[in-house]
Amino acid sequence: MLRERFSTGTLLATGKPWRVRRFRLLLWGMALLLTSAGCAVKSPPSREELRQQALAGIELPAEWRAGGWPGPVADNWLASFEDDRLAILVAEAVTRSPDLRISAVKVEQAAEYVNLAKATLLPALNILGTGGTKSGGGDATSALQGIAAVASWELDLWGRLRYGRNGAQESYVSTMADFEFACQSIAASTAKGWFTATETLLQQQIAEEMVRSAELLLALTEKRYEVGVTGQEDVALAQASLGTLRDSAAQVDLAHEQAIRALELLIGRYPTAELKVRRQLTKLPGPLPVGIPLELIERRPDLIAAERRVAAAFNRIGEAKAARLPKITLNASVAAFTSEAIQLKDDWKNPVSGAGARLLAPVYQGGALQTQVEIRTLEQKEAVAEYAAKALRALGDVENVLAAIENLARRQRLLQRNVVDQQRAFELVQTGYRTGTVDMRGVQQQLLDLHAARLNLLRVQSEQLSQRVNLHLALGGSFGADFGNRRQQALNQ
Repeated sequence: MLRERFSTGTLLATGKPWRVRRFRLLLWGMALLLTSAGCAVKSPPSREELRQQALAGIELPAEWRAGGWPGPVADNWLASFEDDRLAILVAEAVTRSPDLRISAVKVEQAAEYVNLAKATLLPALNILGTGGTKSGGGDATSALQGIAAVASWELDLWGRLRYGRNGAQESYVSTMADFEFACQSIAASTAKGWFTATETLLQQQIAEEMVRSAELLLALTEKRYEVGVTGQEDVALAQASLGTLRDSAAQVDLAHEQAIRALELLIGRYPTAELKVRRQLTKLPGPLPVGIPLELIERRPDLIAAERRVAAAFNRIGEAKAARLPKITLNASVAAFTSEAIQLKDDWKNPVSGAGARLLAPVYQGGALQTQVEIRTLEQKEAVAEYAAKALRALGDVENVLAAIENLARRQRLLQRNVVDQQRAFELVQTGYRTGTVDMRGVQQQLLDLHAARLNLLRVQSEQLSQRVNLHLALGGSFGADFGNRRQQALNQ
């Protein structure tokens, strides 16, 4: 029915198609001419320019002052620990962590904002249809039957829309970098939690050995008391020492359960404290190349995110400045109408088309547009200051970790010797107690010293592993090769 009514010409009819084609060519020609004549958008400050502005007066050294092995920083640091179970737990944590799911959603949101900003640069096309009976449908237009295609396109003469698109793209890259750093942080926390769980298990073993030693010492003291070699005082001291060590063992048991539960929560499991851990600490990998301070600024994801936030703020300034200038929008339409209730003009012929332009020039808005520019400018200053703060903290992180690693290596050598000496001393005082040359207080004190020396050595060995993970995180090295590739892909975008 509708096709028959429009037999004189529709959008798809052959009434006068050359008019439509000529109109389209004219519209596109005008748009391309005006767009090409528009202002080019400015680029945000380069990485070097940003570094000089944010870190003015700070000279980066050619190498780390706290030492470190020379060479480029490598990705895939998780594989260097050669612990398959740890790799499985990290993969589980990255997949199931609620915090990472939140970050992943933010990345998707940022990507959609980019699509939204890109859409503003394209023409908009809408279809309008209307119809009704002879008596009308309740409004003035319902007596008409027809269809219309309406197009509009805002010409981005001053770069406002392009600045908005570029700002959205920079925000997307920033969000991607934040997500990668969150993944690396989760991987690092999982690794350190795994090492802590093993440490507390080994602490349990040491505590149990100390309890057994105290039990043997109590049994020996009771026999000496029975034969009259010693008095009740020694028996009481031995019992008190055993009670203290048993209490310490109970505290270590709780610490081990809490460490396992914390690890289970981190990887997204219910905290049952049933996760089985290694019975020996993971072997500390060999020397780690640490690169140079300047490379840190270029590769660490949280610094890349801060750098891109500065670029996004720069583009928002351009967008705000362009908003003060006139807006020109091209409009065009093609339509076909008929009516059984309204008498159209005798010379009315379908389809009808038209084209035009709309100009909107802000004249006075109470200073709102200039205020918006000032706000965006201050936001960029804030972003630069945040970049500087993050860069200094990142540099300090590396220097502190390198110093801690060097200190822990020195302490390990000292404590290994100390454990040997304490064990030898304990054996000697035990022999002296049996022969009556040493009293119970000397034996108890030496037992506690041996216990403390073994725990200190274990703590240092576990801390060495944790600090190695901290160094990887501080240097910005990715825990997996795929995340290093993702970083490069995001930067290329």
